[in-house]
Parts: sequence; C-alpha cells; structure tokens
Amino acid sequence: MIKPNKFANKNFLSSLDFSTDEVFHILDLAKNFKNKDLNIDLKNKVLGLIFDKSSTRTRVSFQVAMSRLGGTTIDLNPTTSQIGRGEPIKDTARVLSRYCDVMAIRTFNHSDLEEYAKWSTKPVINALTDLEHPCQVLADFLTIQEEFLDFKDVVLTFIGDGNNVANSLILCGALLGVEVRIACPKGYEPNSLVIDKAYDIYKNKKLLKITNDPNTAVLGSNVLYTDVWTSMGEEKQKEEKDKVFNGFTIDSDLVSKADKDAIILHCLPAYRSKEITDEVIEGKKSKIFQQAENRMHAQQALLSCLLS
Repeated sequence: MIKPNKFANKNFLSSLDFSTDEVFHILDLAKNFKNKDLNIDLKNKVLGLIFDKSSTRTRVSFQVAMSRLGGTTIDLNPTTSQIGRGEPIKDTARVLSRYCDVMAIRTFNHSDLEEYAKWSTKPVINALTDLEHPCQVLADFLTIQEEFLDFKDVVLTFIGDGNNVANSLILCGALLGVEVRIACPKGYEPNSLVIDKAYDIYKNKKLLKITNDPNTAVLGSNVLYTDVWTSMGEEKQKEEKDKVFNGFTIDSDLVSKADKDAIILHCLPAYRSKEITDEVIEGKKSKIFQQAENRMHAQQALLSCLLS
C-alpha cells in the first residue's frame, strides 16, 4: 500500500516547493484517499487556519481533510484574535508553532506568508495569496488526471485574468510537462517572474503560451479553465474589468472550438454570465464540482506528507 513520503521542503508556499515526483506522489495519495484505500491516523495533530480572506471551499476542505485524518482544526479568525489587532507576524508564528502542528494561511501579500514561514518551526501551507494558489491546482491536476489518465498531450487553456490561479497553473504545469495556454486581455498577463520560472523548468519552451486571443487559445484544448475576473481585494476595479474582459467568457461557442472531449474547470465561486455561462457550468463537459471535491482529497494527501 502506498504511504506518505516525507518531503524535502517542510512548507508549501508555492507550487515550486515540491519536485515533479513529489507532486505525482500527492496525486497518487489523493486518489487512494478518495477511493478509501488509504487510512492515515493523525490523532492529536492540530491544523491552525489563519484566513484574512473569506473562503468556502478552502476552509471547509481543509477542516474536513484534517478531520478525516483524525486530527483537529482551530480556526484563528483575525477579527477575534490578536492577529487582527496588529500583533507582529513573527510573534504570532512563534507562539502558534508551540500549539499547532501545521498552519494553513490565506492572505493578501505573499511576503506575509513568507514571514510566517520564516518564524514558524512547523509547516506552513499557502491557502491562497495574491501571487499563488498552489493547493487549488493540486486538485485541478488531480481532476485532469482522473479524466485523461495521464498528462501526455493534454492542453490546458486558462481564460481570464492572469491571477494567482493562473500563476500556479503555469508553475505546476511546468513541473508536470503539461501544455498551458493563458488567454487574457492586454495588461492582465500572469506575473512575469512566474513566467520566467516556468520557462526555466519546461524542457519544451513551446508548451507555455501567453496570448490575448481566447478563440485561438482554445483550439484543440482538452481543458478549458476560468476564474472570476475580479479577485478579492479588487472590488473597486470590478466595473472596469467587466468591460475589459468582454469576449473572454467561456460560452458554448468557445467550448465548441476546443477538443470534442474537452472538460470545463472553474475554481469557484463563479459569476454566471460573466466569466462563464450557466449553460457551460451545468453542461455535460463540466467537471467543476468534481474539481471542488478534489480539494479535500488533495489536501488530505498534502497534510499527510507534511505531518508524516
């Protein structure tokens, strides 16, 4: 029976914190957890959640994942703790390291997450920052693997804002050798440093494409993926973005240009009729809710490796 391996890096701040083999190991573990072929007992282990941003799937999937592993979770809401009153991160991290065995942090600035990791003696997980969302893409590639069995010749096209999800898809795609295409309006491309890192990893540089034309990007694609156009903290830009992103909606016409067996992904929440139509979300090609479920299984695998 497969067992969790102890990873070289104790933290998971970025998709690049794990090697290609370690990502595949997490995906294998996740499938075993999902099929109920694996039982890991993390009794007496405690997961601390620090969420500066609102959350449904990330919060609940982490709590349920830890519960299924036999551990417990403490929700450290910044509004009801000293975190929200300005206690320095280095103090919070050192104290919580003495109470918790692992911490999952969802915040705005990636540098704050790195500060937690610097001072914590226990593993720190990126539960989302403005730069990356690595836990999300573990579930994404698990879902893709379930549909296509492997990643050979898979083409993943992300349509929308070059945000944290796009950044992590690029990096994890590079590790797995998946062709990733990003279609976004001019000025909304993914982080340039992320793109440079991915090109350094890809053996075939042609597997990463950044374009401003969604119609060309989807041709022959096996996976069409989108996310909200306006991320948390960008509410003042919503009206402007809605105009700029006109033409970047995944609708039945765009889907028809992809591979006939293409699947649809969205990390949710979705604004129907904006970045994706109701028809596509509820269509036969949609694997969006399978993708959402896989957050829990991927995080069981992640936690079991970091705490093994």
